[in-house]
Amino acid sequence: MRVLLLSDIHSNLEALEACLAAAPAYDLVVNLGDVVGYCASPNEVVARSRELGEIFVRGNHDKAVCGLMGLKEFNPVAALAAEWTRAQLIPGNLEWLRSLPQGPIEVDRLPNVQLVHGSPVHEDDYLVTVRDAVEPILLARMPTTFFGHTHVQGTFAANDEYVDAYRPAYETVGQSETVEVPLKEGLRYLVNPGSVGQPRDGDWRAGFAIFDSDARVVTFCRVPYNLKSAQDRILAAKLPLRLATRLAAGR
Repeated sequence: MRVLLLSDIHSNLEALEACLAAAPAYDLVVNLGDVVGYCASPNEVVARSRELGEIFVRGNHDKAVCGLMGLKEFNPVAALAAEWTRAQLIPGNLEWLRSLPQGPIEVDRLPNVQLVHGSPVHEDDYLVTVRDAVEPILLARMPTTFFGHTHVQGTFAANDEYVDAYRPAYETVGQSETVEVPLKEGLRYLVNPGSVGQPRDGDWRAGFAIFDSDARVVTFCRVPYNLKSAQDRILAAKLPLRLATRLAAGR
């Protein structure tokens, strides 16, 4: 089975559409959360996400926008964007966000895999460094965990003796590119497909991944999108300028 892995779209319609246009054939779509927040197309992105498939995990911005968590842990810019998003969403989309399940979740069609937003230990944990990953990867119920939240593509891999981090290396800054990573037998993995709508690894291109569950290969993908259009929407909505400028920096 070929699984399209999307995460952290954050209301960026242009980036989402570019990912879908670039994605190879797939059998299932998995969304790892934070459908909304930051960018200025929340209703359009929710509608498109709902069309794509039924496998979702809620993110912290999804929770905050629909009132399942407060905004005290958000920085002022993120909190303002969440409040704006809440005001923009139509009732049906708001209720859909509220219904998203908490991770970890398991899917019958994907044996030995679990899905989370932040971490198998806590849905809002950030797994950025090897130190962050040690406990979650060793305590995970399944050998392979797909996660988001950090907006950084890559994997953590572990056996009984070590935990290693890997980040895909790309050769360009503005073209579509892919990097294949085989998942080795006997190792445990945490895999982040990257952020569709707001990458934070210094690469402005939208990020996603394809998982071939039969071949046990993750293909990391980066694709350019209409950055100016996404920025113009943010500015027209009178959201903070920082939300537009950071898209170009990939930060």
